[in-house]
Amino acid sequence: MTRLLFILCFISFSFAAQSQRVAKFWWFDTGVKFGYGVSSLYNSAVWNSEADPNDASKEFYDYDVATGYNFGVKMGINKGTSGFTVDGMFSNMKASFERKVPAGVLNNHNVEWNSFDIYTMYRNNRQLGYVELGPKFSFIRDVLDGDPTEALEPSAKDYATNNIAAVLGFGAYFIGSDNRFSGILGLRFEYGVTDFVSATGRGAGAPVPDTSLTNPGVNTSPIFAGIVFELNWGLGYYGKASCGSRAKFINF
Repeated sequence: MTRLLFILCFISFSFAAQSQRVAKFWWFDTGVKFGYGVSSLYNSAVWNSEADPNDASKEFYDYDVATGYNFGVKMGINKGTSGFTVDGMFSNMKASFERKVPAGVLNNHNVEWNSFDIYTMYRNNRQLGYVELGPKFSFIRDVLDGDPTEALEPSAKDYATNNIAAVLGFGAYFIGSDNRFSGILGLRFEYGVTDFVSATGRGAGAPVPDTSLTNPGVNTSPIFAGIVFELNWGLGYYGKASCGSRAKFINF
């Protein structure tokens, strides 16, 4: 009888991914992802700058449309409908400002930067859709700014070397119906909660070259709103047979 029980447990464990007699504790997946959308640097002093009808030489700024993209890999750990994901993403982002006087546009001032971003997200999956929320930690490099009709100049000293952002996302699964393989199309919205501009940059008026808009109490926040495409591959479960064997990792 003991030998028969052992054989039954072994068979049950071997088919754990399909069997209803298996307790599936955690399942793991990995994937690749790509995002594209609108990016900018939000600064309320720049946003609220406006023309002076009594001073034709007074400059002000309007926001222009700029885009950014990112790509990278993802690792997830899940239990039931809840999970945690870690994304490692390489990003290229831009911001564009129209430098104007009441008579019209003088030129544009652009800021462009690259970064390596780590997202640590909580994700809830329900009815083939998901909602995610968490922080993003950015390590910033290769910052350029200037008139885009000319060569942008290196300006890393005017900007921080890292940034933290709050991220909200949601979307739907449109490929695959199980944990082995899936494709996801979603939206992500990101807002920087720490200042993107350094102390040196504040003195120079960054993110635009206008010291009259410098306000020590105003942060410059990277923002992004875009589409995210993700392909996921299931790695397996960490679980055990219901007959009481030790928990083990089970490949899909």
